[in-house]
Amino acid sequence: MRAVVQRVSRAAVRVAAEQISRIDQGLLILLGVEQGDDQAAADYLADKVAGLRIFEDPQGKMNLSVADIAGELLVVSQFTLLADCRKGRRPGFSNAARPEQAEPLCDYFVSQLQGRGLRVQTGRFQAEMAVELVNDGPVTILLDSRRQF
Repeated sequence: MRAVVQRVSRAAVRVAAEQISRIDQGLLILLGVEQGDDQAAADYLADKVAGLRIFEDPQGKMNLSVADIAGELLVVSQFTLLADCRKGRRPGFSNAARPEQAEPLCDYFVSQLQGRGLRVQTGRFQAEMAVELVNDGPVTILLDSRRQF
């Protein structure tokens, strides 16, 4: 699993003209599920996301987690995070999990965050979405359950 985690002052998702989710201060998480991913990968990423200390404490140091600031999370599935651009100019997506595997793992990931007491909103799986955000910092972190960066 791969996640792009962005610290935001606000974020929202629209499908067609309808706003389906919105958060204020917290984290926007773009989540990609790769073939072969399992619940252990989702557990690992949920633990990392919940514990990331990327919010500033009173001294201005990144020392607080999203739970520490009572922030919210917005999780948006995004298979394009698994794009393979090594050859040619058109990305390949053969590493992305099939929807029947990816959707339950996305749902499981969300449930793991909620189980840690976090307030979580979501996008709509396989929908054409417009994601609006104000990146705070900007702070953007790339997490991958299989690789270290």
